[in-house]
Amino acid sequence: MSLPASAPPAAAPFLSAPPIIRLTKAFSTPYRNVVATARTCYSSKGIVRDEEVGEPEKFSPLARSIYEAGHHTTFQHAHFQFALENVSRHFIWSFLHAHPFYNSEQVSQRYVTVKADTMTVPALADPALGLFRERAEAQFAAYRRLCEMLEGPVEAAFFERFNRSERMEKKHRATIRKKAQEIARYVLPVGTHAYLYHTVSGVTLLRYWRVANQADVPAETRLVVGEMVRQLLEFDPEYAITLQEPLEPEAFAEAGVFAQHPELLDGARAQAFRAEFDAALDGRTAKLVGWSTGAEEQVASAVREVLGLCRGDLSDAEAVALALDPGRNRLLGESLNVTTLAKLSRALHHAHYTFRKKLSHTADSQDQRHRMTPGSRPVLAAHLDDAPDVVVPELLDHAPEARALFDETMARTWETLAQLRRLGVAPEWRSYLLPNAVSVRFTESSDLLNLRHKHQMRLCYNAQEEIWRASLDEALQVRERHPMLGRYLLPPCTLRAMAKARPICPEGPRYCGVVVWKKDVAEYERVI
Repeated sequence: MSLPASAPPAAAPFLSAPPIIRLTKAFSTPYRNVVATARTCYSSKGIVRDEEVGEPEKFSPLARSIYEAGHHTTFQHAHFQFALENVSRHFIWSFLHAHPFYNSEQVSQRYVTVKADTMTVPALADPALGLFRERAEAQFAAYRRLCEMLEGPVEAAFFERFNRSERMEKKHRATIRKKAQEIARYVLPVGTHAYLYHTVSGVTLLRYWRVANQADVPAETRLVVGEMVRQLLEFDPEYAITLQEPLEPEAFAEAGVFAQHPELLDGARAQAFRAEFDAALDGRTAKLVGWSTGAEEQVASAVREVLGLCRGDLSDAEAVALALDPGRNRLLGESLNVTTLAKLSRALHHAHYTFRKKLSHTADSQDQRHRMTPGSRPVLAAHLDDAPDVVVPELLDHAPEARALFDETMARTWETLAQLRRLGVAPEWRSYLLPNAVSVRFTESSDLLNLRHKHQMRLCYNAQEEIWRASLDEALQVRERHPMLGRYLLPPCTLRAMAKARPICPEGPRYCGVVVWKKDVAEYERVI
């Protein structure tokens, strides 16, 4: 059901363009559907229709009862699609995309040039406001300059893959520009605005409002989610029956720890934490730190159980191949991921892996979109001090002038952050100036079924270079630990070649230029 546009909310904490939130699509009678689905569970007369549930005074006791008892699946049926504009990428990373129960399609900084003056600016007083604006303008200027400076290095790397000709140069000019701005975006502030479609169920929206006061950007979270909830109630006032108010900030355990021990947020502790974490990575982007004991045997046993076979009927190697080899399991060559629906593929749920990872904010914003490989992401302020802490893209090591501009931009940004801290500006407001390159350290876990799908997407040479590198680290380590399983952590072209699917590369005109399916994973290397 399409809905009318709504006016943007007030944005008292910000001087920048206010967030614009529009509820664009929804179930026609969402709350009555909650009650109808609940009553259907106990109906001897068949399906209960929405129009049969009566008036609120009649069904409110039942609705409150199932809500308070935690029977929330009835609230999952109705979904709401919002169009969001002028929201920061930091808010999206910290809140909207930090859980598994949503769907989003947002503008890409990889493929769309970022316009100047499109970021969240907190309502600071001078001189803090002047410092904030000056640094933001410098970051956007560095981005524009890097877009220009990096075209040459990108072009050189690009035509190492393709035979250069005038026709090829014209054909790939736009691609080269996009790859240059993909790297240039690392200097942009995480407060840069994005626009997106965001779809959630009714229960997720109720949860959003309940935890709207959590770190890292509670003011923006309350503002955006509050408007989402206001429009929900405008559309269907019956949600007020079960809507709870947001928890107070001190209700969150992490806030309580920092309130009781403010010394935990001093720079020396952050520096020590980072040194300890980075040493444990052993020079990797992602370090395998946990795995299922006997994972290969567990997967093989599960395959035999699906088929009703004994060990003597099917060896472990044969069983694993049935589940993971695209030549045997043709579903793995499909573009549409159907593995969670297929009986043999679900045997892969029983092998689990845990990785310690360090990614830039911008790469982690892509990594967290793989919602079935969840991570424990940080309260970012607890990781920072007055020294630059960033991930440097590989290409910058091949472009000295661009690297010098990048390093200078990072140094000046942290100088401004330190000045703002000394002026008493809260971490929440300072965080909008952090660059996309700022490091995010966390632990991430996955079962093999969902790790395999993630690697199928992110080992593609068209994937963003940093998340590709992390996935390569993961795949090689799993293969070393569990060779029967890890040998099948592969990009889409290799899987399709094994399945004899055509075309081998599913990217069409976006083909990367490398015959990846003829290479071993250990041979993979790239700059862009």
